[in-house]
Amino acid sequence: MKTLNEVLESGLHGLYYGNRILLPFRADILKAIIENDIIMDFSSNSVGGEYNVYDDFTEIYFYEYKDISEDVTEFETIKLILVEFGEDIFDFKNHRKIALHVKEHHKLEIEELNNDILLIE
Repeated sequence: MKTLNEVLESGLHGLYYGNRILLPFRADILKAIIENDIIMDFSSNSVGGEYNVYDDFTEIYFYEYKDISEDVTEFETIKLILVEFGEDIFDFKNHRKIALHVKEHHKLEIEELNNDILLIE
């Protein structure tokens, strides 16, 4: 299992297939921003999205999008606020902001955003 820091330092990428995203680390997703949509409900009843945490990765489904590569251009990103699995979710110091850049061949470039970037709260 890799941590987010290990993924960022080694330049590992995530994957996307249709409306499914795979991240190479484990995390609890607090918020996702795609285009003008803000998704904060990832429960099984959510119409926006759902995520699952496995031993070595995190899987996210965005139900309102058929194909991530068609809906998110190269000039846009998917932004996530997350907490690495096992960290204290109630400590705001553990909330991390990342951007996912859609690339060719189902790859997602993962970039950590600095705290100066304001994501809609």
